[in-house]
Amino acid sequence: MYNHYFHLKGAPFSIAPDPRYLFMSERHREALAHLLYGIGSGGGFVLLTGEIGAGKTTVCRCFIEQIPENCRLAYIFNPRLSVEELLQGVCEELQIELPPAATPTGVATPGVATPGLKSYVDAINRYLLESHAQGLNNVLVIDEAQNLSAEVLEQLRLLTNLETSERKLLQIILIGQPELRSMLARPELEQLAQRVIARYHLGPLSEAETGAYVAHRLAVAGAGGAPFPPALTPLIHALAHGVPRRINLLCDRALLGAYVENSPQVTRQILKKAAAEVFAGEPAAPRRLRMPLAAGGVLAAAAVSAAAWQAMPSREPAPEPVARAAMPARAVPAAGKAVAPSTVPPVQAIEANALRELAALWGQPLAGDKPCEAALKMDLRCHQGRGGLYELRMLDRPAVVTLHDGPRTGYAVLSALDGDSVTLSAGARREKIDLATFVARFGGEFTTFWRMPRAFREELAEGARGPDVDWLAARLAQLDGAPAPRPGSALDAGTRKWLERFQAAQNLKADGLAGPRTYMRLNQLSGVPEPRLLAHAAADKGQ
Repeated sequence: MYNHYFHLKGAPFSIAPDPRYLFMSERHREALAHLLYGIGSGGGFVLLTGEIGAGKTTVCRCFIEQIPENCRLAYIFNPRLSVEELLQGVCEELQIELPPAATPTGVATPGVATPGLKSYVDAINRYLLESHAQGLNNVLVIDEAQNLSAEVLEQLRLLTNLETSERKLLQIILIGQPELRSMLARPELEQLAQRVIARYHLGPLSEAETGAYVAHRLAVAGAGGAPFPPALTPLIHALAHGVPRRINLLCDRALLGAYVENSPQVTRQILKKAAAEVFAGEPAAPRRLRMPLAAGGVLAAAAVSAAAWQAMPSREPAPEPVARAAMPARAVPAAGKAVAPSTVPPVQAIEANALRELAALWGQPLAGDKPCEAALKMDLRCHQGRGGLYELRMLDRPAVVTLHDGPRTGYAVLSALDGDSVTLSAGARREKIDLATFVARFGGEFTTFWRMPRAFREELAEGARGPDVDWLAARLAQLDGAPAPRPGSALDAGTRKWLERFQAAQNLKADGLAGPRTYMRLNQLSGVPEPRLLAHAAADKGQ
């Protein structure tokens, strides 16, 4: 209706997935890179989550267009299926032939067996082995994966059991809403979570990206003028929360409003009226900010969604001490008032404060603004991980976790973890919150400490000698119930084989190289005094 009025060749803000209007923000490119990395990394699960309308399907379409020629793809877009229905869908997508007696006809035939779970699994396994022999890879993409049942997820995990010495024969990509991250954080799905080799949460567009998005779509549609003045970008971003689909709905209605009012441009009044019509009856805060907080959730507001708390329009600001404990780098309006930039510590300072708080659990006060460098003088070493809750459970040690709310970032100390809650602290505040609330903000990144052996070296070459070699051999011998080699012995092939067996038994990469995770596990099992994450959770339950 308004296309002719604004001299447009098409509808620039249609929610139909027209590839001509594709706009890949930095976040979308990062998400795509994670998917492409996943298919070349040896199999397992890749996880892509994001809010409704954030562009997950857009990323998925780009991914499908870029998969290598030696990959065969199965795409499931309706996962509200039983285990057998899902397996049947996989067989149909990959054109897997079932045995004659198990071929589904849609009509019950007397004396002919209907397809069963074993028939599907056997056929898929046979197909994967044949594909591997031909040098082909297979990728299963499941959209809206938050709708999968626990039984289906477990069956998917079992499908990835088929592997060679180098890679798994089936790559599974799960795409879904933030609830999917909460599902995989459940203890009963931990075996699946440990097979997630890459994960990415697709956040909203920034204000600058919102402006670029609107301008891009208008340019593709052939707009000669500027129906949306640049000064409206902050308001568009605030009203649509940076979510592409919401931007489309809002801008489409705003253009219609400008046409009705015979205005050459969209004005603030037209834009606000369009938002009232499009988002009528919707709470003021976007869905990602409506997270349940723990009772008396002061710390939950600070550590889990401080940025969101501060960004909420027409809401009371968070208490001042908490706001300063975890606020991001730039000033954020609170309850309509600007926060002076001088009151907002830089992100680096916030992270450093959290690391110093974490070091206190090791009984080591750290000074200065570079805690990881200061820790080295205390025989402590920083370790940065991205493995999420599974890796934190395995390492069993407190950590500084990185928490996200859209483009904003905060830090808190995770000091306890159990099956349904976590304990976070920021400054003097400490509070237990439910696991789902935490997972919705936790992107998987964390930093922790581990104690180094004396004279630690990054790499131990064959034949190396020294205190770190003695320490490593003594710990392996202790755990194996064997006599320790004499001090000063060389690192030989036998010790490396010993180390590889230990790593394999602990679900570590069995490469015979002693990295941080290997040392951390050796510390745990051999009684090196370090704080524990799960032990603290057990103690909290006992109080």
